[in-house]
Amino acid sequence: MDQVSTSKHLTKQQAFALVDAVSEREDLAITASAYEKENNIWIFEATCEQKPDIEQFNQLVSEVLDGKVDFSIEPIDTDIDYVAKSLEGLKPVSAGGFYIYGSHNVDEIDDNLISIKIDAAQAFGTGHHETTTGCLEAIKIVLEQSIPQNILDVGTGTGVLAIALAKVTGNFVFASDIDPLAVKIAQENAKINKIEENIYCFEATGLDHYTINNDAPYDLIVANILAQPLIELAPQMSKIATPDAKIILSGILEEQAEEVIAVYFSAGFTLEERLIKNEWAILILSKQHQKV
Repeated sequence: MDQVSTSKHLTKQQAFALVDAVSEREDLAITASAYEKENNIWIFEATCEQKPDIEQFNQLVSEVLDGKVDFSIEPIDTDIDYVAKSLEGLKPVSAGGFYIYGSHNVDEIDDNLISIKIDAAQAFGTGHHETTTGCLEAIKIVLEQSIPQNILDVGTGTGVLAIALAKVTGNFVFASDIDPLAVKIAQENAKINKIEENIYCFEATGLDHYTINNDAPYDLIVANILAQPLIELAPQMSKIATPDAKIILSGILEEQAEEVIAVYFSAGFTLEERLIKNEWAILILSKQHQKV
């Protein structure tokens, strides 16, 4: 295996955009990550099982960043966890009253916030991406109106949002993911954060799953995935939501937001609030409240 990294310093937005682009491809890398070195200088890294195709990486850079980035290749020492190593430099994240930290930040815990320990893993959601911090802020907004009793987290990844919801509400959270590895990691993180009794993690593709349907309806549904799957899930989302449910949708590029809003309006939801985090839109919708 080889590790590909950028030799040119990137901004945070550029590094995460490159991670997103590589993650959408199954042929380029096993994992992709971004981390801060110093003074807001960010590095992109990818782990490749076969010899890296630098030309394809360069092509992706020209499409995503509209420019050129030089890459370096290093053989991987299999005794080192490069996924964890690449994220060791990530600072703790504060968003929506939550404090997301890793083992290397244990001495920096903020007692004024709800702390969640999430270490680097092969699943999405360390809390650093705008889609995740945006969801945490959206959760705070929703909880200022009412406390949900039956909660579903679709595409849970590391379980960070499910853990946040379980901790702040004290209620039970159903957490699903299409990836069995993510389910395992989310379960482990729930245990690390001593909230495993309030979270049930399970593998599910979309919303057509007996656990999801048997325990419906939900008064809060959070889905941090991608725009197209969210669009496809809209009719089922409406079926499993209570008449006054709130839903938080993320993983949506700003230019995709209007299409998602329109589809969910047809499914019986209206937009309550839209948060913008760089190029990402986080949507809070309701089945009851109309916004004129």
